[in-house]
Amino acid sequence: MSDLLQDMNWRYATKKYDAAKVVPAEKLERILEAIRLAPTSSGLQPFEVLVVTNPGVRERIKAVAWNQAQVTDSSHLLVFAAWDDITAERVNQMFDLVNRQRGTVNEGWEAYRQQLLGIVAARGTQVNAQSAARQAYIALGFALLAAAAERVDSTPMEGFDPDAVDDILGLKSRGLRSVVMLPLGYRAGEGDWLVDLVKVRRAKADLFVEVK
Repeated sequence: MSDLLQDMNWRYATKKYDAAKVVPAEKLERILEAIRLAPTSSGLQPFEVLVVTNPGVRERIKAVAWNQAQVTDSSHLLVFAAWDDITAERVNQMFDLVNRQRGTVNEGWEAYRQQLLGIVAARGTQVNAQSAARQAYIALGFALLAAAAERVDSTPMEGFDPDAVDDILGLKSRGLRSVVMLPLGYRAGEGDWLVDLVKVRRAKADLFVEVK
């Protein structure tokens, strides 16, 4: 079995963290770098990730997240916040960044910029926000794999009031919406009902369809 599949079999949605254990800075940085390197549509990276360690802030988030202890007992809480719209300004910022870092202006790339500007303008704010959220989930997947490779436990969480979390973190004023959270830390030595259960997934025959 490859190392990647071993990592995926090792990980699970941790239900109880050891609050005394802290993820080392170098491991956290590698997980964050995996998020930064994750692919996104048109390379826009239409989200930000808040790394929340402040105990008071995490207690407030816990209160609007069904009082799930992972929010406060984990070492770090990542909040993936997607753009509330893919605006022309945001598109241009990313395209300009590409031009600066590559040190050139490509005619085809600039033509694609104009095409994309037309697409996002035509489809509107709601669809753009949904698209941005989907890109954040791609990055979430990379974070989960990176954490597993570092033998850091994680728990992807949608069980929270996004409007309340947005208010707690001041996201609306920054044009962001919380879409998913990811506690990171280390599983507790006991008390986690899920840790020793068999990983259950649908059979390949039920999941994959080959189209010839």
